[in-house]
Amino acid sequence: MLTLTTLPLWLSTLLVVALPTAIAMVGPFIVRRFVRFERLRTNNEVAGFKFSTVGVLYAVLLAFAIIVVWEKFNVSENDVAKEAGAAATIYRLSDGLNAERRTALRSAMNAYLSAAITKDWPAMERGTLDPGVTTALSNIYVTLLNARTGAGADTLLIAEILRQLDEISAARRARFVTADGNVPNILWFVLFGGAIVTVGFTFFFGTQNLRAQALMTGALAALVFSALLTVIVIDHPFAGSVKVEPEALMHVLEDFGGVLQR
Repeated sequence: MLTLTTLPLWLSTLLVVALPTAIAMVGPFIVRRFVRFERLRTNNEVAGFKFSTVGVLYAVLLAFAIIVVWEKFNVSENDVAKEAGAAATIYRLSDGLNAERRTALRSAMNAYLSAAITKDWPAMERGTLDPGVTTALSNIYVTLLNARTGAGADTLLIAEILRQLDEISAARRARFVTADGNVPNILWFVLFGGAIVTVGFTFFFGTQNLRAQALMTGALAALVFSALLTVIVIDHPFAGSVKVEPEALMHVLEDFGGVLQR
């Protein structure tokens, strides 16, 4: 579903919602051409009961899928916020280092944040991480490990900076885990298959006013496929029109990145 996710939102809406809804509205007319109204009307009582069961089951499944992808989307936002918070803390803790170490550390942090913003986000749209950003993160560790000398207080400070750096590394890895989507292929099959069955069920009811039946079928189809579009759009938190942006990292870089010396 990554292809649909990366399309412009208007085009995804056209393909996932508008087109299936139009087809669904034509369905009752096609069925009525081959099956007489009197025969369809006899289905109403039994088919209505079965449709209620099918509708409830599919609604539960669809709601479950929406909740899962929405929670993962929020988790992705929180991961980026944690990464930004840890980066800001490192900048502040660097004030306790001498001028040379402070400058080296902040330069390495600037390089990492810049690379994460400009390279990691485009790479995550493809479900990967940019190796150049990994190198920039490793350079921060190298900078800190090379500075592990001096008094006990200095050692404790570097240990805390390393802990914050581990937070950044863990948050970046969490970004990668969620970037590739959260809905398995088998569930996509069930979601789309269930949508077709649920909407198609309405074709075989018999109502005197065929246009009213087509409108009701269209309304149901628009609702069902709009919910499916929601799942598609936010399934990949770092891709498409609705995605987690690197704004938190950009704010940290703007606030601290320009200050390399004090």
